[in-house]
Amino acid sequence: MGRMSAPVASSPPLTIRRAEQADLPEVVRLFAIPDEGNLKREDAGPPLPACYGEALARIADDPNNMLLVAVDGGQVVGAFQLTIIQYVAYMGGRVAMIENVIVEPEVRGRGVGEAMMRWAIDEARRRGCFRVQLTTNKVRERAHRFYERLGFVKSHEGMKLVL
Repeated sequence: MGRMSAPVASSPPLTIRRAEQADLPEVVRLFAIPDEGNLKREDAGPPLPACYGEALARIADDPNNMLLVAVDGGQVVGAFQLTIIQYVAYMGGRVAMIENVIVEPEVRGRGVGEAMMRWAIDEARRRGCFRVQLTTNKVRERAHRFYERLGFVKSHEGMKLVL
């Protein structure tokens, strides 16, 4: 006779939402993780420096700027920033800029990054953007393959001036 198994309780699905002040310790911890091409120098505390809360408050006050988190089972497992840029060029078009994409190392390869990027692309469409763009460090070959798999194309050479 075959074994009977009880139904397995499923965990809540991954959700993407705006970051809240309570998320900041985890978000800053993610940003501080040494990673291929990660040049950020974050201070995850404790205590968490006030500059992070102040920055999130400014972002939250701007309807075209948002810090988002991916939450799985109540835990922040990823984050990214999405900014909508209004142009005069391109016939007054709008562009969505994705920055600071990070996924908890232990859950990479499980669809978190893809879910975040698909959310960003859908939001860009909803807001009438004609393009989604991002930058990624030249040494992050794994990230390049990931973005290319999602349809992003290496079309421009980025330049930065550190102040």
